[in-house]
Amino acid sequence: MYNRSFRPRNSFNRNQPRRFNRFSRFGKQPSTQTVHSYIQKASLQSQANSEEKDITTQFSGLAISEKLKQNIVNRGYTILTPIQDKAIPAVLAKKDIIGIANTGTGKTAVFLVPLIEFIMKEPSYRALIITPTRELAVQIRDELQQFSRSMPIYSTICIGKSSMGNQIFSLKRNPHVVIGTPGRLKDLIERKVLKLSMFNMIVLDEVDRMLDMGFLPDVKHIISFLPKERQSLFFSATVSAQINNLIQSFVVNPVTISVKTSETVSEIRQDVVYVKNGETKSNILNKLLESDDFKKVLVFGRTKMGVEKISRELYQKGFKVVSIHGDKPQFQRQRAIRMFKDDVVNILVATDVAARGLDISNITHVINYDAPSTYEDYIHRIGRTGRANNSGTALTFISSV
Repeated sequence: MYNRSFRPRNSFNRNQPRRFNRFSRFGKQPSTQTVHSYIQKASLQSQANSEEKDITTQFSGLAISEKLKQNIVNRGYTILTPIQDKAIPAVLAKKDIIGIANTGTGKTAVFLVPLIEFIMKEPSYRALIITPTRELAVQIRDELQQFSRSMPIYSTICIGKSSMGNQIFSLKRNPHVVIGTPGRLKDLIERKVLKLSMFNMIVLDEVDRMLDMGFLPDVKHIISFLPKERQSLFFSATVSAQINNLIQSFVVNPVTISVKTSETVSEIRQDVVYVKNGETKSNILNKLLESDDFKKVLVFGRTKMGVEKISRELYQKGFKVVSIHGDKPQFQRQRAIRMFKDDVVNILVATDVAARGLDISNITHVINYDAPSTYEDYIHRIGRTGRANNSGTALTFISSV
């Protein structure tokens, strides 16, 4: 049960051999020392940036329509986050933006709120939003629909593993906003169904993730079809030299706004769970999930096969569980996320495909059944809990000596 103490040990065996997962595209599993360094770094950054929560600007003070303000209030938002406070006025002024911010900082509203305002003032206004994952595209579409409720704004989503025919039909209706992933957008452009020459805005969200997934060539190809006179908004948690080269080639006198806070981890208790000799991660996970404290849990595995195995074993033991990974059709992934969000099930097992794009405010625990390969992946995983001023717990399983 969870009344054990899972505090990190002060010492560990540096000579412990690292385990290798032959199915993982990331190679070796992180060492015990590496996992401890993730926790320590996240905790220190959270403390260092705790002062950046003093924003008091309200959405009601923005120069936007009253109907849009009401929709924002109905979503439960009143005070702007730091990235919103700095960036929304610049976007409303039609400046090109380079936004450097963590996930979970409210950057989606940075482009959606001005975009809706532009469309209401000029119905011919068109925007393209490109995301690295299908889940993030769906999340943005859902947020757009909530912010624009009862307003004459039409959008469509263009993502893989969904009906191409339905997407072509939607595009023929000339939507105000097209939201999609690079591969499907490129296919639609090549079919001459998606024509970008009249679009006024381009939004690239989580550009660093696009780089990781090898999408930058497709993104460059897509942007080449846009008119030269447009507003360009780029958002990324980090800006490498390669990303900077891409951005600088497509913006004009951009405003760079950096809000690298650690809001995603400031409300999260981070810990490790030691798997001792003779124990299995599966049995430990079962014992944890039997506790009443584990009300809504996101479990991360490294591979598709591993996620399926974890999910199957939990289901066989009577837990309410669903899973998502890249091999599942989009409708199955969306159904699983909806079931988790609506509390039909209380456990979601996922690969890192879910680390970005999931915005579910009441996840109580994130469990790294398999440790993430990088610090960035660790932050994105644990950032799924401790959201919307709720507290959360992130546990990482590591082998004990």
